[in-house]
Amino acid sequence: MWNQVYNPFNNTVLSTIAAAVPVVTLLVLIASGKVKAHIAAIIAVILTNLIAIFVFTMPANMSIRASILGVVAGFFPIGWIVLNVIYLYQITVATGQFELLKRAVGGVTEDRRLQLLLIAFSFGAFFEGASGFGTPVAVTGSVLIGLGFSPLAASGLSLIANTAPVAYGALGTPIQGLASVTGLDPYTLGAMVGRQLPVFSLIVPFWVVWAFAGWKGMKGVWPAILVTGISFAVPQFVISNYVNPWIVDIGASLISMGALILFLKVWQPKQLWLSPALRGNDESMATMTQAKPLDMRPLTRAQLWSALLPWIIVCIVMLIWGNGAFKSWANSIFTWNYPVPELHRMINKVPPVAAKPTPEGAVFGFTYLSFTGTGMLFAAIIAGFLAGFSPVRMIAEYGRTIRLCAISLITISAMLAIGTLTRLSGIDATLGLAFAATGVLYPFFGTLLGWLGVALTGSDTASNILFGNLQRITSEQLGLPSVLMAAANSSGGVMGKMIDAQSIVVASTATNWYGHEGSILRFVFKHSIALACLVGVFVMLQAYVHPFTSMVLK
Repeated sequence: MWNQVYNPFNNTVLSTIAAAVPVVTLLVLIASGKVKAHIAAIIAVILTNLIAIFVFTMPANMSIRASILGVVAGFFPIGWIVLNVIYLYQITVATGQFELLKRAVGGVTEDRRLQLLLIAFSFGAFFEGASGFGTPVAVTGSVLIGLGFSPLAASGLSLIANTAPVAYGALGTPIQGLASVTGLDPYTLGAMVGRQLPVFSLIVPFWVVWAFAGWKGMKGVWPAILVTGISFAVPQFVISNYVNPWIVDIGASLISMGALILFLKVWQPKQLWLSPALRGNDESMATMTQAKPLDMRPLTRAQLWSALLPWIIVCIVMLIWGNGAFKSWANSIFTWNYPVPELHRMINKVPPVAAKPTPEGAVFGFTYLSFTGTGMLFAAIIAGFLAGFSPVRMIAEYGRTIRLCAISLITISAMLAIGTLTRLSGIDATLGLAFAATGVLYPFFGTLLGWLGVALTGSDTASNILFGNLQRITSEQLGLPSVLMAAANSSGGVMGKMIDAQSIVVASTATNWYGHEGSILRFVFKHSIALACLVGVFVMLQAYVHPFTSMVLK
């Protein structure tokens, strides 16, 4: 049995610096643009192992086993989702259904700013709510690139838009994870998050359009942005506080899409914004092939149904796959759980990260039927057969998709190896304790702790499980409401989603912009920091300033 060590140098500053080396190295290598993402990830895996073994005293066999567990977990479920989303996209392109979808969206509006609101924000929020785990960025990125957006705009803006819905993603999985480690009621936690994020559900649509078109471009469509934000934020608050935390994104996204489409029937901007590039210097424009002009002829009813059919199938399948009853049934039959020898329950989390020594689980759960990626594969196969694909052509298309995604899958697996190893070695917890030592400023820095957790692990759920109990313990020691800081971990975490390495690789894969992950990271990083700090300021107000303190649930 090995106990995690959080201060190996008996010096908080030195230990924190050592813990930060792997993730800083990874981000610097990717952001430099001189090292391919998969090479940067492999270098970071090796470095993380060295620091875990020689600094944090983790036994070498445990460190290597944790890395291998992370590699496998990187493919299942994250890589499995990406592979099958891109497979579905390839099928719709091959059948001509994607061209029809582009015409359908263009029929709603030709304005690029409004297409962003409809696809990146509202449509993406539906997929976040139904399945999460990289699906929304993969779907919206591929749709936007198909609509003619530049690769950097399609990838970067999909990442920024996929923030406000994340805390309720995959039918409330992050909230359930937070409840499991804090002992707090999931309905209370969901309601508290619902008193923080709706503010940012109003802000993010404005932010996305501003990042794309600038201040002047944003002002030109502010009524539509306001409709989009309000029609998402209000249902997000109402459902989370008065219904349950499981269907928040599903309900809010459908209402938001419907409200925007209806509004655009009676209002259109005075000037259309047709440029597919980001304002200012968009380096990705040089990598684009000249897009043919969009066919603006109205679709027949049969063509419209053909365009929407694959995505209707995906929505239905994802709702089934995200349902708890289906997961329980599937996991009771189609599951292989593999406790990793010499790793599972052989590592203790210890105080102050845990109230008492707590063994860490290390089980690879191969729940192959209930994986979101499996549902996406089923949806793609159904869509392909309905479009007239033969089995041989379906298999050939899948082979092409595997070749297309191979490097990205390697990268994603390496990223998860880093996340798994930092969690099991206690490196993540060392960084968390540094944030927890900020005293009266803890509501701000505790929120950024959630941001850090998602940036490291790529998952709001994982961040909540990693730091949720630490948030509860620290807030109680400081006399702060534990539900406030537990919720802040999730609310702050959503802003880290756009810079986590897996999400960036998913975005580059979805937009066929391989090798440019550094450009995407450099673009989204400043937005991530700024939005996370705004969440931190809002949580500070809820902690100390009336009337914001009255928003905190008891």
